[in-house]
Amino acid sequence: MSDFSGLHVESFLEMMSAERGAANNTLVSYERDLEDACSFLKTRGVKAIEAGSEDLRAYLAHLSQQGFMASSQARRLSALRQFYKFLYAEGLRRDDPTGVLDAPKKGRSLPKTLSVDDVTKLIERAELEAKEAGPAALAKLRMHALIELLYATGMRVSELVSLPASVLSQNGRFLVVKGKGNKERLVPLSRSAISAVETYGKALTTETAANEKAEDSPWLFPSSGKAGYLPRQVFARDLKDLAARAGIRVATISPHVLRHAFASHLLANGADLRAVQELLGHSDISTTQIYTHVLEERLHQLVQNHHPLAKQAKKRD
Repeated sequence: MSDFSGLHVESFLEMMSAERGAANNTLVSYERDLEDACSFLKTRGVKAIEAGSEDLRAYLAHLSQQGFMASSQARRLSALRQFYKFLYAEGLRRDDPTGVLDAPKKGRSLPKTLSVDDVTKLIERAELEAKEAGPAALAKLRMHALIELLYATGMRVSELVSLPASVLSQNGRFLVVKGKGNKERLVPLSRSAISAVETYGKALTTETAANEKAEDSPWLFPSSGKAGYLPRQVFARDLKDLAARAGIRVATISPHVLRHAFASHLLANGADLRAVQELLGHSDISTTQIYTHVLEERLHQLVQNHHPLAKQAKKRD
């Protein structure tokens, strides 16, 4: 086929194999993608070696119209970039038409979250186990405090595990959290979170006092590890174990999922997006806007349940 399947593309593939060590599957993929682009360019009366940025942008738009996913479009663009860079390096073109092309934007996937029922089951299980005596009693009280705090505040897991021990001496229903860039924000605490932290704190103080070798830690959740506080990975592992005991599918749970649940449940119950942004510690509202699907669903339900025309339609049905 035209110039894409001629000596230029053969030379390009040879270079990719010899100099880059590209696998055979990669070479086959490049050849197929380049031939597809060539076929499109022919419909525009343009030779591939002479194609400009607008021609290639039109090709990407064509792929989008054909229903290609952003990842597939990006792969084709990658093949084009490699090919035109090769032509430029070989002196076969004076420019690289792909240099000004933006990669297709991938749609932002919706965050995983948990239902209110699942969160309730998780907290109830943690609370039940926190009442058990035995050698692991402090660890169970710690887990209860961790989960109550996380769901009450929506903190990042790194912010949660590194809370200072001074939290135990504060009064009131608000907590100062130090987030990214050392920026501080105020987050509210639920009564159950305050209670769980107080109970855990008393047990921690008692155990520390009983252990002559133990030193007072500056952290609320101390650990013998390098950082001095509970590693995120340990909390994530223990959370999955708790979820399994609570009858929740382990694959659906992580500390970050609980943070998403906090935000989603707030919005579903009428919270303002800007308020949720502040609580999560997002510097940019666009980061918080991944939750707008929750708002859209709530608005849809509001219209369906309260708009007069929607009520009339239900009666007719």
